[in-house]
Amino acid sequence: MSVNADKIIEQYDLKKEDGRNSLSRSAGLEFYYTKKHLQGLIKKSDRILEIGCATGYYGFYYADKCREYLGIDIVPAHIQRFQQRIAERRLQNVSCRLGDATALQDIEDGSFDIVLCLGPMYHLPPAGRELAFAECARVCRKGGIAAFAYINKIGVYAGACILDSRYPTELANRCVLENGTDDIRPDIFFYTTPEQMNAQAQGCGFHKIKNLGTDFFLLMDVVNGMDDARFETLRPLYDQMAGSESCTGLSNHALLVCRKE
Repeated sequence: MSVNADKIIEQYDLKKEDGRNSLSRSAGLEFYYTKKHLQGLIKKSDRILEIGCATGYYGFYYADKCREYLGIDIVPAHIQRFQQRIAERRLQNVSCRLGDATALQDIEDGSFDIVLCLGPMYHLPPAGRELAFAECARVCRKGGIAAFAYINKIGVYAGACILDSRYPTELANRCVLENGTDDIRPDIFFYTTPEQMNAQAQGCGFHKIKNLGTDFFLLMDVVNGMDDARFETLRPLYDQMAGSESCTGLSNHALLVCRKE
């Protein structure tokens, strides 16, 4: 089990994660571009495993786009809510259960076509990330697709320096830039870089397809302050930023999409 599992569970109650995609325009961009980056890679015949499924946002989105979906999450309240919603919607091909990204013992080798790890890497230190990568590689079939969401240390810190007058600080320099941890909650949030993610994935037998940003902290206030018409004028720029690997290092959240060799 992850060394900080208890702290992760304590961090997330239902209010924090349930409906997070609709809290603001900027909050919804991570979800929008994650789906966009995965577009065309998931087939109706695929079995999907999502690790870090929370209360089922992606599970319900992909329910009619795959053969079977299984969600795994470490937070009991998330799974309880997800199971309730599955029952309410009477979905036969969607299920979820408690589990840990670093130890998926009850899942067979090579049993899923698509493996989505869309939250655990935010909360795992380097050793935990290695375990999660290895487990994702183990349960993904040869030739299958795996996607890993993560937080960029440069992008998140640059955004904080622009939007929050408390930054930069010497403490944040040490925590974020040197150690890859959050300066306020260093045992819960962990940051990395596109290059580190690529290297860890390759070491576990994955080949990169794309590594792209999904939202940008430095634009958060700008995006949230716009009306709909003005945001649509900004959308082409945001599309290019999210679609260009040259911008990935300055993203807040990013998505590494791989194929298992």
